[in-house]
Amino acid sequence: MALFKKRTVGKPGEWYYCLEHQKVEEGPDCPGKDRFGPYASRTEAEQAMQTARERNLEWENDPKWHDAPATGSADGDGGRDG
Repeated sequence: MALFKKRTVGKPGEWYYCLEHQKVEEGPDCPGKDRFGPYASRTEAEQAMQTARERNLEWENDPKWHDAPATGSADGDGGRDG
């Protein structure tokens, strides 16, 4: 038996989407590692997975996300000297 129980972080009135149980929860029911949030409303928490998919798609298609430039040198001069 553990001497100290880890407490979850959050407050009642805050909404979360639990990744483990795949449901919306109010307050700190599950550990922080298993949830998205907090959200201001139940509706926002219900849309958490859709919001995450949309953000991931935006990041994957963001040209600034990729390290290698499409053409030319890193400083943008097309590789020309002086």
